[in-house]
Amino acid sequence: MSLGLRTDFGPLSRQIVKSVSLDAQYAPEYTLACSARCSLAKKIQNVVDNMTVSQNIALTAKRVSERGKPPFRADHVGSLLRPKHLLEARSKFDKGEITAAELRLTENDVIRHAVKRQEDVGLKAITDGEFRRRSWHMDFICRIGGVVSAGTQERPFHNESGAVRNEIEIPKVVGRLRLDKPIFADDFAFLKSITEATPKFSIPSPSMLHGLGSTLEDKGVYANPEEFWRDLAKVYVDELWALDRLGCTYLQIDDTMFATLGDPGYRKKLSPLAGAQEQLHMTYIRLLNDSLAQKPPAMTVCVHTCRGNHRSAWVAAGGYDPVAEAVFNQLNVDGFFLEYDDERSGTFEPLRFVPKGKMIVLGLVTSKKGALEKKDDIKRRIDAATKYIDLDQLALSPQCGFASTLLGNLLTEDQQFAKLALVVEVAKEVWGE
Repeated sequence: MSLGLRTDFGPLSRQIVKSVSLDAQYAPEYTLACSARCSLAKKIQNVVDNMTVSQNIALTAKRVSERGKPPFRADHVGSLLRPKHLLEARSKFDKGEITAAELRLTENDVIRHAVKRQEDVGLKAITDGEFRRRSWHMDFICRIGGVVSAGTQERPFHNESGAVRNEIEIPKVVGRLRLDKPIFADDFAFLKSITEATPKFSIPSPSMLHGLGSTLEDKGVYANPEEFWRDLAKVYVDELWALDRLGCTYLQIDDTMFATLGDPGYRKKLSPLAGAQEQLHMTYIRLLNDSLAQKPPAMTVCVHTCRGNHRSAWVAAGGYDPVAEAVFNQLNVDGFFLEYDDERSGTFEPLRFVPKGKMIVLGLVTSKKGALEKKDDIKRRIDAATKYIDLDQLALSPQCGFASTLLGNLLTEDQQFAKLALVVEVAKEVWGE
């Protein structure tokens, strides 16, 4: 029999206390009296008090399973800072000074370099840094048949110092939605050809077209919203199978809507055409599930959600609480990359809703600042999260990409790769892989 020991000594001792068990054959040496139980509990707590965070997590890591598939214990969202000569080449292309073929050659060179640096720090998932894109979402969205750019609109972003100007491109639906040809097919094929690791690819969530664009006007293309949702989901079904035929086994769907809908102020800014604000996340869950309903069986799909990422600034703040139970339980994906680098993201409590079988990649390392986090601080936060979710369901990454837009965040390339190396090192120390 096991003694019913207390398990409320705090996150650092919880796993150790749970592991204490006295077999019945040794019971004559002990009693079940309260004094004996308290004495043993105090001894355990004394051991824990004298342990470092690293030692404690190392003990619990022995109980986690090794992950041979994505998301990996050390992972990343994907975008990387664009090298200066890539930005210069794109500027020349925009001015008509070089051809698209010449720009692509430059992109190929910088992608090879970025892939090598990712491999050198020990990442198992390798991206192309999104070096061929101007932004994380619009290059994809505007290649959907029936969608065009409707120009730009200024969106207020913020950092610790105040407002940060961000002019974003807005999509508009002008025809029936369709996939005329696979989007980014050549880009993924090139990435796969230059790495022996797992090539990871990302595309924006279908919710971004609805959340950002002008799609359901009274006199628009889609007077019937259900036809809009159906056609949009079909675009993604076709795109996923196109990527599957190219050998894509790890896809990330980027969705800022789930996180930003946790901010009451942000919800108030949404167009009335978007639908009931309090239920909009349910609409997007259904849309994404319809888009993944025929997901290729060999493909791992994760969702990344954050609160905006431009020049080290953000657009929203607020925890996952308003949407967590529905999103974690009803969204049919393999895992979630969650922003958790500062107080804007709220507490770990919403993780209690994550069901068994789904992975949470904790974005504890910020991509917004160059200063390197301390290992023990990261480990303490991982340990705090295990109050609500098993360590075996957790992994680690930066909270977002390093360059969701061309200009990127305010840190250097070396600082960027130091952070990715830190993620790999901490993951090895926590999970042993």
